[in-house]
Amino acid sequence: MKFTMAPYTLTYFPIKGRCGALKMILADNEQKLKENLVSREEWMKGDKKASCLFGQLPIFEDGDLVLYQSNAILRHVGRKHGAYGKNDCEASLIDMMNDAVEDLRLKYIKLIYQEYETGKEAYCKDLPNHLKPFESILSKSKSGFLVGDQISFADYNLFDLLLNHKVLCAASLDSFPTLKSYVDKIAARPKIKALLECENFKKLPINGNGKQ
Repeated sequence: MKFTMAPYTLTYFPIKGRCGALKMILADNEQKLKENLVSREEWMKGDKKASCLFGQLPIFEDGDLVLYQSNAILRHVGRKHGAYGKNDCEASLIDMMNDAVEDLRLKYIKLIYQEYETGKEAYCKDLPNHLKPFESILSKSKSGFLVGDQISFADYNLFDLLLNHKVLCAASLDSFPTLKSYVDKIAARPKIKALLECENFKKLPINGNGKQ
């Protein structure tokens, strides 16, 4: 399948950061993405920051629609590409799952940017307590996804965050066979596999401060 003209534009830093999951859901749905990269030096000048609605990136453009906030962007793309459940009940459960992923991501971000040197050991020790609910949910899932019988934007978000944690704590999934197989299953999806193996994606740092 050939890509048509890029329907989406993303303005963000040259890192995976909060846009790894977005790139995964777009790749899995064969959507092309135009990227405008913003360097740290350009951002620190302040003009770009001042122009952003909430003073932060990413910015996502879909035609005339301009979105800020990474989770709102994920929801928009999920809604457009059939990754937001089959009914209102599933959509609400997907929202709940994504909020749980966000809770863990915020803990991860705090560690990376504020407590890496002093808190990494304790974080990795406590991590199983935060992974247990996802292991429990997925162990009861017939489809192998968080909600319903198809992949949702919350799955891409969780998958992205679990990859980050495998880098942070190599043994993070050793006690969670269902989560481990979940990661392997999504990583094996052909378009996700191609993205993960793409040099342009692989070379991106996970975070903006070089810690991972």
